[in-house]
Amino acid sequence: MTKKMVVTLLLSAILILGLAQVTSAALGDTLLKTGSTGSDVVELQTKLNCLGYSVGTVDGIFGLKTQAGVIAFQKAKNLSADGIVGPITASAINTAYTNKAQGVKASAIVATAQKYIGVPYKYGGTSPSTGFDCSGFVQYVFAQNGITLPRISRDQYLVGKAVSFANLQPGDIVFFSIAKNGVVDHEGIYIGNNQFINASSSKGVAVYSFGTYWKSVYLGAKRVI
Repeated sequence: MTKKMVVTLLLSAILILGLAQVTSAALGDTLLKTGSTGSDVVELQTKLNCLGYSVGTVDGIFGLKTQAGVIAFQKAKNLSADGIVGPITASAINTAYTNKAQGVKASAIVATAQKYIGVPYKYGGTSPSTGFDCSGFVQYVFAQNGITLPRISRDQYLVGKAVSFANLQPGDIVFFSIAKNGVVDHEGIYIGNNQFINASSSKGVAVYSFGTYWKSVYLGAKRVI
């Protein structure tokens, strides 16, 4: 192997390692300010645009428009408005972006569920063409939005993040024990305004309010978004 080939291989290895580091980096790993460039700036610009703080074209260059977007975000979140993206600002941007993405997904799940109001109940049913049971309905709705869940309600209760009743948000899965023995035997999807949608044996897919009865058999909720 010639000296030139060795040098070429070394340079290639350095370039590959550098690209790997850029790929694995996340917003907040590097201090970003006017003059910064690269994939972190692309991520920053993408998230700011999504959150409504327009920075114009996503070009990976931290210019005056990006700085203005950062300052506007910082002011809105009562942060130090210095136009620099350090750990605190990056964390706030990441959280706001995640929350918005979850909100969009939750809205899509609720909209999907509402499309099937009136579909009849069928024990073991997993399709709008034949009917749903409670867990088949929930599994189907989430599958239409790219989220895979187990088939039966007791297994679905084992996934996701537990959510208190006071913190329910649209798209959360609510679970019940109709038998009042502490074992999950029914479920639905919370849609806001103290209501949930489910496939019940009496009405098929329908919306119910959390009245006295449903609160008495309520077990808990899970967030899988």
